[in-house]
Amino acid sequence: MTLRAATPDDVPEILTLIRELAEYERAADEVAATEDDLRQHLFGDQPVAHVLIAEADSEVAGFALWYPTFSTWVGRPGIWLEDLFVRPQFRKQGLGLALLKELRRLTDGRVEWAVLDWNQPSIEFYESLGAGPVEGWIRYRWQ
Repeated sequence: MTLRAATPDDVPEILTLIRELAEYERAADEVAATEDDLRQHLFGDQPVAHVLIAEADSEVAGFALWYPTFSTWVGRPGIWLEDLFVRPQFRKQGLGLALLKELRRLTDGRVEWAVLDWNQPSIEFYESLGAGPVEGWIRYRWQ
């Protein structure tokens, strides 16, 4: 297994992974991102997010797409994990854990993310790490 920062050459594969994740999350028709969008926002003059690629058996096996956050209460930067996905044939090999551990290494703050309430395999995985839901908060979105 290898973890590495994505490069602009990975953009087509990143978009494919995003589409595979959306399919898994029962929202395949909601992906509007294009390769040009990803190239601009991940590798342009002012990148707003980053991608870690997990490889196994010389293949792209998964990814973590994240961006920096800052907690005023803690006074330190953190990471928001937007997407974590490991292709089905590579699951149960420690890739998801390795991606999360790398994100944890990249920050001295917290790593946060959201999980769909029906995604029991992911919930069980996160709870096995000692992670849990943030009580008392409701996530909002303004589009």
